[in-house]
Amino acid sequence: MSRYKRFATIIIIIEVLVILACNLLFLRNQADDSGRLYRVEAARLVKELQEKDAAAIDLRKYSTLLAVGEFVPEETCHNDYLVEQVGDKLYRIEYQTTEQKKPLVIMNVGLGTTFLLTLFLLVYVGKKVLKPFHNMTNLSYELAKGNLSTPIKEEKSKFFGRFLWGMDMLRENLESNKEKELALQKEKKTLILSLSHDIKTPLSAIKLYTKALSQNLYDTEEKRAEALQGIDKNVKEIEKYVSEIVAASREDFLNLEVQVGEVYLSQVMSTIQTYYQDKLSTLHTKFLVEDMEECLLKADKDRLVEVLQNMLENAIKYGDGKEIRITLREEEDCKLLSVENTGCSLKEEELPNLFDSFYRGSNSQGVKGSGLGLYICRELMKKMDGEVFTEIRNGSFLVTAVIQKA
Repeated sequence: MSRYKRFATIIIIIEVLVILACNLLFLRNQADDSGRLYRVEAARLVKELQEKDAAAIDLRKYSTLLAVGEFVPEETCHNDYLVEQVGDKLYRIEYQTTEQKKPLVIMNVGLGTTFLLTLFLLVYVGKKVLKPFHNMTNLSYELAKGNLSTPIKEEKSKFFGRFLWGMDMLRENLESNKEKELALQKEKKTLILSLSHDIKTPLSAIKLYTKALSQNLYDTEEKRAEALQGIDKNVKEIEKYVSEIVAASREDFLNLEVQVGEVYLSQVMSTIQTYYQDKLSTLHTKFLVEDMEECLLKADKDRLVEVLQNMLENAIKYGDGKEIRITLREEEDCKLLSVENTGCSLKEEELPNLFDSFYRGSNSQGVKGSGLGLYICRELMKKMDGEVFTEIRNGSFLVTAVIQKA
């Protein structure tokens, strides 16, 4: 803000100096013009006096001359005058300078208006734009540090009000997700610790049975058979606990909340095209979107956009970068929206596994990713009563979202 204040002060000083300079130049030029005019007209009058008497001269045709007559030193004159000699007579020529104040007023009004507008603009920008922006300089830094508990101060500025509201919503979502993640981690940790403790009992029993058998402590075949049955029983118990641990680790670890409503297809496609048209142009990838008739879909708009974004990001990562196409077809009461990319190197047998969490295909070597994109697509589409599937067609890879019509 201090730099801006210095900048604004310099601008104001420059404008004041320009106004003063314009006034000085105008007044000097006006003085020169008026001085030349009465001298020119006096010279014309002298020529007339050489031809006619002073009383016969019409002074109305002279804008600066007031009167003319023989010069008498004793007479008092209240006007400015010149004394000119014509023949053997001296004449007094009275005159006035023409000061044109109207152009000066108009010029100052214009310059003053410009100065006031500049002053208003500088104050407005400083108060409504730069000051709120200055107050937000630490906002992203605090969020990056993980300071999610402090609410963001509301700002009524029409420039940043909606932005700050969105940032506060982001902060709340991050804080909520952080709390849910911590709660989930706590539950899983508690479960694993509990199951690990439960495993110790059958594991200790197996160790005792094994030790007894290795040392031939059972002297009859019947007792050895009972020991083996005990080992088998405890192994099955351990297997049960291991299954519970595996099931717990595969539980839904993402917060995929969906609010199904009605949304127009054009709203979804407009959002997708607005972002990916420029992005794919930068990547020099041909982006084709088929003409689509308007229809009403049964979906959560934001979640459906997220599904399409994951499909397109998948096409960008694993395609050959030549072409990506979005097409639409209809099947019964559903719309099938497909994203197709050229350059597929996947094998047909890999397709069923693509929707598993953390699974990455054979074409993912050297490509960053988590293996969750298509998994998230399927989970979201299921919650919107839809589906998603993949196929390989003529060397191209297609991901198709099946969306219910409203």
